[in-house]
Amino acid sequence: MRSIIHGNITTDGVYITLRMRLRSEIFRKGKAVPGKVFDVLNEVVVDRGSNPYLCKIECYERNHLITKVQADGVIVATPTGSTAYSTSAGGSMVHPNVPCMLFTPICPHSLSFRPVILPDSAQLELKIPDDARSNSWVSFDGKRRQQLSKGDSVRISMSEHPLPTINKCDQTGDWFRSLVRCLNWNERMEQKGFTL
Repeated sequence: MRSIIHGNITTDGVYITLRMRLRSEIFRKGKAVPGKVFDVLNEVVVDRGSNPYLCKIECYERNHLITKVQADGVIVATPTGSTAYSTSAGGSMVHPNVPCMLFTPICPHSLSFRPVILPDSAQLELKIPDDARSNSWVSFDGKRRQQLSKGDSVRISMSEHPLPTINKCDQTGDWFRSLVRCLNWNERMEQKGFTL
């Protein structure tokens, strides 16, 4: 393994990318719920579940209210997760080496509510207010789905434990090739020149 990572006479070694993860913790009435801390690679999603009403979610950054979401939900994604659910909801695709979090609304009830990119130093809290019409649901990388009742919240920050991944060639080339392979990114017939 050492010769593969560092290289030797027969190999050139490999590129390793440290993929950012999000640390997420559920709170009930302001107190941490034991055993409800998750490190996620792609995204944390708070949504309305099967409720017929829009979610109402108060979004805080370091205890300052930044917005109130009225939508089907909101996605907080890592750069790795940016090419998944967040892209489908209209968010940007972000290279894995960019230190940031993506904040993407899901079907917002406002034409002006656009996705934003936050620095990786952001400390978010998504809270279900007491005057919400219904409860919401949270999932972590699409798993461990659980209900958030009125007064509950999920706190999200950058995890101290990134995930090391091995690249086939190099970080940027591999990423663009995966966009083309998986999403057919910018694939079209090439425009022909004019013939006189």
